[in-house]
Amino acid sequence: MSEVPKITTYTGAAGGWGSVKSLMRQAKQNKRPASVIRGLALQNKPDGFACVSCAWAKPAKPHPAEFCENGAKATFWELTPDRATPALFARHTVEEMKGWDDYTLERTGRLTHPMRYDAATDHYVETTWEEAFREIGRELKAIRAEDPKRTVFYASGRASLETSYMYALMARLYGNNNLPDSSNMCHESTSVGLAESIGQPVGSVRLSDFETADAMFFFGQNPGSNSPRMLHQLQEAVKRGARIVTFNPLRERGLERFVNPQDPLQMTVEKATEISCQYHQVKAGGDIAAIVGMAKAVIEADDVDLAKGGYGVLDRDFLAEHTQGAEAFIDYVRAQDWAELERESGLPRSAMTEAAGVYLTSKAVMGIYGMGLTQHRRGVETVQVLVNLLMLRGNLGRDGAGICPVRGHSNVQGQRTVGIAEKAHLVPLDRLKELYDFEPPREDGLSTVDACEGIINGTVEAFIGLGGNFLRAVPEQRLMEEHWPKMRLTVQVATKLNRGHLFNGRVAYLLPCLGRTEIDQQATGPQTVSMEDSTACFHGSRGFHEPASPHLFSEPRIVAELAKSCLEPNAKVPWDEWVADYSIVRNAIEATYPDLFREFNARMHTPGGMEKPLPVRARIWKTESGKAEFKLPSALSASFAEEGVLRLMTLRSNDQFNTTVYGYDDRFRGVDGTRMVLFLNRAEMAKLGIREAEIVALETVADDKIERRLDGLRVVPYDIPDGCAGAYYPEANGLIPLWQHAEKSKVPAAKSVPVRIVRTSAPTTTV
Repeated sequence: MSEVPKITTYTGAAGGWGSVKSLMRQAKQNKRPASVIRGLALQNKPDGFACVSCAWAKPAKPHPAEFCENGAKATFWELTPDRATPALFARHTVEEMKGWDDYTLERTGRLTHPMRYDAATDHYVETTWEEAFREIGRELKAIRAEDPKRTVFYASGRASLETSYMYALMARLYGNNNLPDSSNMCHESTSVGLAESIGQPVGSVRLSDFETADAMFFFGQNPGSNSPRMLHQLQEAVKRGARIVTFNPLRERGLERFVNPQDPLQMTVEKATEISCQYHQVKAGGDIAAIVGMAKAVIEADDVDLAKGGYGVLDRDFLAEHTQGAEAFIDYVRAQDWAELERESGLPRSAMTEAAGVYLTSKAVMGIYGMGLTQHRRGVETVQVLVNLLMLRGNLGRDGAGICPVRGHSNVQGQRTVGIAEKAHLVPLDRLKELYDFEPPREDGLSTVDACEGIINGTVEAFIGLGGNFLRAVPEQRLMEEHWPKMRLTVQVATKLNRGHLFNGRVAYLLPCLGRTEIDQQATGPQTVSMEDSTACFHGSRGFHEPASPHLFSEPRIVAELAKSCLEPNAKVPWDEWVADYSIVRNAIEATYPDLFREFNARMHTPGGMEKPLPVRARIWKTESGKAEFKLPSALSASFAEEGVLRLMTLRSNDQFNTTVYGYDDRFRGVDGTRMVLFLNRAEMAKLGIREAEIVALETVADDKIERRLDGLRVVPYDIPDGCAGAYYPEANGLIPLWQHAEKSKVPAAKSVPVRIVRTSAPTTTV
């Protein structure tokens, strides 16, 4: 972090020389060896390794460099030459390390040995794997004997399909469905909303659809920072004449213009491709109103065409044959007042009708979205209203059209596919019973929010974390950190140190694992793992680099040893055989999910991925009615409505992935040297009497008598809608109440947190 932060205006495009320079700076600053840089040529290739950051699709014919700026940073970060050895932990107490920021913690390097927390000295101390599993197993057995539901098995979105399958089975053999995962914090609104509307919990789009789409509508997604490889598909689509319309509170550079770093001519002349033909800065939580406004313009155009003797602009054949509830939705839309739609969306009527004009003149339309839709109180409804808009003109189940949620972590969607789910009905429990000769628990388990509530109220006694930075990623951070040490057992499986490892139960272990980029050598030789991307395609992944330490275990082995330590032997669960040969795990996955994983081992390295069946692509609707269902929103705002209260959006920097902070240079937003900033527009600043560079605090507006406050934020003028503010994630997570979540999905409503500004000091010199 710079002692003197620099706030500027970045005028460059996404990609281009800015991206190249950023990578060169990372490589130089972090002493990346040539072997790591050469390994980038294998990233996201059919015979290489899957990126450890985002889940964007891998093309059948990859680019020479099929990695993006942030994907390369993730590889550099995992393969750092720095090591967090037992000597590091001997030099520093845990209390001391709590004063380090996220970046500094991870910069200590790769974990090298299993570590046990010693509360008497406040140090992590080196232990053996045998001792770790022995004590963890003893604790888990004791808790299980009292009540197996008091243990939580959390999974981040990084673990492979093989690891995830084993982990989910272990939890159910243990006796619960307490399998919260990172999806609970981001796209659970998708899983719930799409399942109700179209009968499948994932999107309907494949990568090939980007080659034939006429129009794409983006909502609440920032590909320039979160899935930059996607910009290749967008650029190619624009060049062939497709139109892209964006609805987003902030003007994100990746959806404005892009220079392809792999195009020598474009890099030479630096002439960017304009990505969006329209860019509408919708108010945070205003997407329902904006989409309904588009639908209203479509229906009005339909009325006009019918009045002229035409056939109308709606796809009436599709609506009649494939949907239920269309008339109710059309009546709902007709009843909406344009003035109210403008007020709730923060957009003029003309913006919504212009966007509808693109929709009406396009034959194949995609709806693409991210957490800007899902992380609101009515996130599920927002997703469903977007589906409604697509259905009006039959934009599901045909080439170039469909719904496309852009997932975050590299296997977060795949984990759900193979059983990481707290909802019992999502898992083939009868098949598991048949295969493994046990009675699986039938009661729903704990989601992420439920697990947090259990930790705070004392009903959760043990937390097993398979990757991730749970304490930093969840809401209500102060209360969570306060109550976390009251648990009997905490176990964290990780590659690097993070803040979540600094808060420990009465018995606590930190277990270091191999990274995906590393060679996973087991009894039968080097192993391959697999992932599922955002377009529901499975990919094999082989590590290429020597492990960071000879003392690391693979994630499958750690899961197997944990299971063996706390469960009675089961002849039908061959933990050791699975660890020796991951292909046997894949056979088990295929046996459990035969319709999804046919010939899994033979097909997992298919260029472009092994496609998971998506019924919606064939216009098969696995809903209760057997048809795609229109769902009516309960309100036009996905957020709250309180006068004088700001809607805070938590944001990611260009220099981070999820809770991992690679540096302090958010190039696209012009913020360098700090993450403690508050983005406000100048009109809002004038209204509140706040000046540029003033240091302020944020307080959550709530009536639950819990203080939630974030100090030390520097005010940065930014193009952001009235009544809205922005601050970085995860620093601002402590402002989110645990009860502030999406209805039905319980996704934290991190894109519209009710806050007020507190003046704390005189303004500093403006830069």
